Amino acid sequence: MLRAVEWILLGVGSAIAVLAGIRWHRPVRPTPWLLVAASLVALAVGDVAYDLHLTGLADVGYLLNYALITISLLQFTRVGTMLADRSRLIDLLAFSCATLLVVWVYGISAADEFGAVSSYDVIGDLLLIGVIGRLVAEDRRNAAAYLLLTGGFGLLAADITYPLWPDRPAEAGYVLFYLAWGAAGLHPSMTRLTEPRSPEPGPWRLRHIALLALSVATPPAVLLAEALTGTVSVENGLVLAVSGAITLLLTVTRLADAVHQHSQALSRERGLRTATTDLVAAADLPAVDAAVRAAVTRLLPPHAVRRVVLATDDGRLAGENLPPAPAGADSRSWLATTADPDERTLICPLRLEPLAVARPSGGALVITGSRDALTAGRDALEVLAGQAALALDRITLVEAVGRRDSDLYLRAVIRNTAEIMAVVDSDRRIRYASPALRQLIGLDELPPLTALDDLIHPDDRRRVQREMRATGDGTIHCALQRVDQTQALIEITYRDLREDRLVQGLVVTLKDITDRHDPVERLPHPEQHDDMPGRVNRRSAQHKFRY
Repeated sequence: MLRAVEWILLGVGSAIAVLAGIRWHRPVRPTPWLLVAASLVALAVGDVAYDLHLTGLADVGYLLNYALITISLLQFTRVGTMLADRSRLIDLLAFSCATLLVVWVYGISAADEFGAVSSYDVIGDLLLIGVIGRLVAEDRRNAAAYLLLTGGFGLLAADITYPLWPDRPAEAGYVLFYLAWGAAGLHPSMTRLTEPRSPEPGPWRLRHIALLALSVATPPAVLLAEALTGTVSVENGLVLAVSGAITLLLTVTRLADAVHQHSQALSRERGLRTATTDLVAAADLPAVDAAVRAAVTRLLPPHAVRRVVLATDDGRLAGENLPPAPAGADSRSWLATTADPDERTLICPLRLEPLAVARPSGGALVITGSRDALTAGRDALEVLAGQAALALDRITLVEAVGRRDSDLYLRAVIRNTAEIMAVVDSDRRIRYASPALRQLIGLDELPPLTALDDLIHPDDRRRVQREMRATGDGTIHCALQRVDQTQALIEITYRDLREDRLVQGLVVTLKDITDRHDPVERLPHPEQHDDMPGRVNRRSAQHKFRY
């Protein structure tokens, strides 16, 4: 047998290796790995006590080892970790436990050569291998999971061979368990075993119900058969009790998970239904923002959200200094890291592909909060972002239709009037101009995207730009440049309606005052030659004081 010092070195060394892996690699959830390190120490205590013939202390160490391993596996398989849906795993474990019970009662316990093998150790090892095997199946390239599985097989081999042949080679399985689990904690892939993922519950099928029912019914059925034949031994009775308790615990866990998932689905459904109602009733951007914030508080747990930003365009989104979507990431959303390791920033773009033309400005719903809460509610938040995008698109289209109707009404009213009127956007491009303006400058049609600055005489252009850039109403005297290079002196009266959601621009009225001034003002500017200084001076004075 290995000496007690060797067991101490193996157990403590493996536990230190796991703790070093936690410190170096910083997994998202360190608790499962801390429990693994504690289970290794507990197993080492049991082995040392067994080597020193302290049977009672050894049993306590072994039981504590299995308890810590069970809790750590529950942490590895909890909803939201790498194993997104553990319902299939629970069904498999319950069925495996029932199958092992039948094999033990009618196979192993009936053979005298296996009488020294502990049924509890074998059943526990097989369940451990089943859980780790499910983790391996979830991520087939995870070296840490394979190391854990290797250690589980080593423990099973040692629990079977050591009671039959208690010598040094039989203890190699325990050594393999220590080394493999310590190496699993040191490998960088150990972080992926605790990475949060969105829950993906599978559909409830009839075969799952039948499998769970068969697993629950097996222990009482075996007990009934043994009682009728009168061959219920003490050891078999204990095995029946333990197997029945494990199967019942797994069944209750399975039902609790199903009830929890159902309640979460109902809560998300109610939250999204209320959010949809609020977004349909929203008439402007502040109402959409308020509806989205209220929906986030309903969809996520209290105190789980630190910040919510509804960036309605890519310009505001750029101001948040958010990282771009990683290569190959789902375009519907992606997670970004923050300074706090327990927090993440979820970015859900507001752009919907069918409506990209109607709303090309983009934008995103940005939520910073608890990593686990954002991961669990990611699907619902993506739906909320899509509903917000639809609401914003609807508001944009309604406003566009309103502006078009307003422009049509304006055209119908002033088409045949002598007044010169125009609607100028915030970038001073002419959205609408009455026919009299085209007649004044001598054009049949204004070119597309014509700006008011293009019609102003260069001498007055900068002053007009400066005055119209300011907020508020005003009046400006300036000159328009006609096609024949003559000038038309005008008086511009404008009203600032850029904040009006139906207009979103300046309503400009132009009055031709050319007839009130010297006709020389309508001539092109002559070249300034040296033989005409008097005329140039008079022309400059007239241009300066023409208003």
